[in-house]
Amino acid sequence: MTAEQISRTITRLAHEIIEKNPDAHDLAIVGIHTRGAFLGERLHQLVCAARGSMYTLGSIDITLYRDDVGPRSATGVAPIAVAPAVKGSDLPFTVENATIVLVDDVLYTGRTIRAAIDAIFDLGRPAGVQLAVLVDRGHRVLPIRPDFVGKNVPTAQRERISVRFPESDGVEEVVLVRAEEE
Repeated sequence: MTAEQISRTITRLAHEIIEKNPDAHDLAIVGIHTRGAFLGERLHQLVCAARGSMYTLGSIDITLYRDDVGPRSATGVAPIAVAPAVKGSDLPFTVENATIVLVDDVLYTGRTIRAAIDAIFDLGRPAGVQLAVLVDRGHRVLPIRPDFVGKNVPTAQRERISVRFPESDGVEEVVLVRAEEE
């Protein structure tokens, strides 16, 4: 996807969120660090501008909820070599009874989303949690389905999707990375 395609896709996602939540007063958009947080900020701006309302924006760090960090991962394989840095969560609202739109860049196995939901529920019980992703690449190992999808991109297990945003990568694009290109 080019920067223009990403922009159009994010705009469409924002309108879909508005359509699904026409009367939501306690709507909160929460991006998962790192690129999900960048995407969440953009969606938040568009939803607020379109509705003429100010909704809450937050970000969540799932580092401490990951199942691939520690003595043994949930998949039974050795954990990642270097523990990821904790970025910290910023949820400037009460989770209790809020409608949360959880935002991530790529949906793959569902493990990141499971970790984010665990982190949210440790803070309270929301009225509901919806999921918005820029790219769904399939290959789920957990029963997680997004409510809002920018683009479905079928991939092979050995391929990956790389979302690049100016805030972290200096460029805006979505690319399919084949195993032999790494």
